[in-house]
Amino acid sequence: MTEFVFLDDTTVWRKDCGRRLVAAYSAAGLGTAAAERYVDKGRALAGDWTVAAITDAGVRVGFVAVSVAEDKGVLAGRIGDLHVDPDHAGRGHEQAAREWAQAWCAERGARRVGVRLVGPGPAEVFAGYDCHGQVRARHVDAPPEQVGGVTARPMAQDEYADWLASEKDGYVGDIVRSGAMGHEDAVRKSDDDFAALLPEGLETPDHAFLVLEAADEPVGTAWLMHAYLPGVTYGYSLHIHEGHRGRGYGRAAMAVGERAAFEAGDSALMFTVWGGNEVAMNLYTSAGYRVVDEARSVELP
Repeated sequence: MTEFVFLDDTTVWRKDCGRRLVAAYSAAGLGTAAAERYVDKGRALAGDWTVAAITDAGVRVGFVAVSVAEDKGVLAGRIGDLHVDPDHAGRGHEQAAREWAQAWCAERGARRVGVRLVGPGPAEVFAGYDCHGQVRARHVDAPPEQVGGVTARPMAQDEYADWLASEKDGYVGDIVRSGAMGHEDAVRKSDDDFAALLPEGLETPDHAFLVLEAADEPVGTAWLMHAYLPGVTYGYSLHIHEGHRGRGYGRAAMAVGERAAFEAGDSALMFTVWGGNEVAMNLYTSAGYRVVDEARSVELP
């Protein structure tokens, strides 16, 4: 029988969870140094977590960590960790822990519960949660060949303003489509995020802005940040213009990003894909990009 015992001291859980996160991120294509930095950057273990040991007949078989806080005027719960040791997996402990976590959050007034899944194991347990986005990564150990004759050149200053406006609008659309927030909040987030990320515009250090061309015609753009993590380039945007879609340029854009990452001295390309974009997710899977983590949530009755 699955039972839950609250922990007064969360030190053991924090060490165990940190070790598991680093191992999972490393397996997804990030190096160990990048995985450790990603854990710190995401502050996965920061905050006031309530942690319970998952037990079976008095034996600890895993952990579940929960919290509730206000989010845009609504109380929202978070499941920061739900782990069952491999030797005890598949016996219903995972489902029992998810239900316990949801009930714990609901008792404290939460209207929804969110979770960030790491590794393939927990995905089945949270299949009923809506996916709002994934972080994907691929190890790059050699510069890829050009795909479809697509080349890249640096973006010119007179191209930047139109590109920025288009990117901000697209970002708003992605957020709204994913179900993460409404249009007004998405616009504010877009304005704030771009202002923080690109304080010097086209000249912002460590950022690369590329125009993708085929037969001397612009077909898309790429926005990359090198050394986002140790040895990792982050692709903020790999975009194909609407009139050129369906011609294989999506994979070509990824090859451009991978080559740029390699030439900058990085060994992995990483980016976010928003929920609701199944076509892109399938493309990234076929191209060998693994899920580093993903954000999901469910509304509570």
